[in-house]
Amino acid sequence: MAVPAPTPVTDHCPYRLGTPSPVDESEVVAPGATTPTPLPVPTPVVGGERLAGCGVLADPALGPVPPRLTSAGWLVADLATGQIIAAKDPHGRYRPASTIKVLLALVALDELDLDAVVAPSPQDWSQEGDSCGMGPGGHYTTRDLLTGLLVVSGNDCAHALARELGGVDAALAAMNAKAHALHADDTRAASPSGLDAPGMSSSPYDLAVIFREAMRNSTFRELIAMPTYRFPGYPKRPDIPGDKNHPAYLMQTSNHLLLEGYPGMVGGKTGYTDDARKTYVGVVERDGRSIMTVEMFGLTVGSNSYWDQTKSLFDYGFRAPRDVSVGTLVDPGALATPPGAPTTPTAAAPSHTRTVVAAGADQPTRGAVHLLIGLALAFTAAVLLLIGSRLLRRR
Repeated sequence: MAVPAPTPVTDHCPYRLGTPSPVDESEVVAPGATTPTPLPVPTPVVGGERLAGCGVLADPALGPVPPRLTSAGWLVADLATGQIIAAKDPHGRYRPASTIKVLLALVALDELDLDAVVAPSPQDWSQEGDSCGMGPGGHYTTRDLLTGLLVVSGNDCAHALARELGGVDAALAAMNAKAHALHADDTRAASPSGLDAPGMSSSPYDLAVIFREAMRNSTFRELIAMPTYRFPGYPKRPDIPGDKNHPAYLMQTSNHLLLEGYPGMVGGKTGYTDDARKTYVGVVERDGRSIMTVEMFGLTVGSNSYWDQTKSLFDYGFRAPRDVSVGTLVDPGALATPPGAPTTPTAAAPSHTRTVVAAGADQPTRGAVHLLIGLALAFTAAVLLLIGSRLLRRR
């Protein structure tokens, strides 16, 4: 009988700056390229000072957190309020794998026409890993590509969307700009699909912020909730002897909880690479309350299924009273960095200072600003008149 893997201990913050060591050569920097430096660690801690902790953060009154969790980092939050119910190493840096496709989907939904028709390229259908099944001569709408991206986690669809956004480099720049705008400061997208690449990084906290933002988009909510989707086919390939037409097919979601009809399952995004291990972010709704979970750097070990671990986190979240909180998922605009503000170094890396603006805090009104400007102009005019009168007396 296999011995269950113990829950990883992260109390000593092993991943505060960078991700776990890779197990293969997928992140080897190309000759002549620059090795990405670790992302700065923001101070103060985004989401609340308690989230600086790297171990388990939970209210003891709720009882013990679920046992046998193999993920090094995880988080449970209320989707509507943004209150974090419990977490483990919430700002630890881990590879997101295909959960980063949620960030790509956000950018594509902002910038692309859903009805535009896209002709695939050889680079699209040659992508490593999970595939939607694009092929030469096929024609796909942006909506088809986004659906394939989220339902079966197609890397071919991810590459095609990146091309439509101006190419891989342009897509990554847009994804990272979006992450920065959301204050997901542990996140660096290094590939549009989530395939491991130098510098790739995110955190349980960031994935929760990104997914929460995506769930505010009605199209994203529609696509992420699809258990199946009929993906277009393409004609037989003349370069392959004896090839036949490739008809449309019914793809199934990689989110097993949606397929099995887990009670209240709204939708979620899976991920896996050898370096990232298993990752997941998803939402369940019950009795008018929506709970979100995130898991990173986890495994299925023997009978201890990753999906069973996910269910235990959802159940834990629904047991929690609504006022339980160890931190908060920030909203865009809730934090601001004053232009030219000095950075505050941490012991390990430079970081930028943020100013927290509390909701409802007193702010200078437009009228007050105008009054101050008027008083300043009046004072200046009085000084000039005084100087002028003295000059006239001297003459």
